[in-house]
Amino acid sequence: MTDQIGLRGLQAFGYHGVLPEERRDGQRFVVDAVLSVDSRFAAASDDLSNTVDYAGLAQRLLAIVEGDAVNLIETLAQRLADACLESERVSEVEITVHKPEAPTGVNIDDVTITITRDRSAP
Repeated sequence: MTDQIGLRGLQAFGYHGVLPEERRDGQRFVVDAVLSVDSRFAAASDDLSNTVDYAGLAQRLLAIVEGDAVNLIETLAQRLADACLESERVSEVEITVHKPEAPTGVNIDDVTITITRDRSAP
C-alpha cells in the first residue's frame, strides 16, 4: 500500500543555469514534491513523529533551491529528491522543478523536469 504526501508550488529564488545572466540575476523556481509513504501507522497513532513533517521538509527544499547554484535543473531535481529520501518513511519521491522564466528565446509558459527516485536507485 502506498499513500502520497504532496508539497506543490514551493517557490524559491535561485541562481541555477548555464548562462551568465542566470547566475548573476537569478530567477524564480517552483518545486512540486510527491512523497510515497505508508501513512497507516501515523493515522492510527495521530502522532507527527510517525509520518513526514512536511513543514520541515519544505524548509529543507527551500534551502536547496536558494543554496549552491548548479548548471542544470536535472541536478537541482536530484538534490531535492535526495533530501526527500533522507526520511526513512519515504519509499519513493517524484520531484518536478519548474523554471517559468527560463531564457528560451521564445514565448513559453514553463520549462520543467520531473524525476522519480526510490530507495533502490543508486
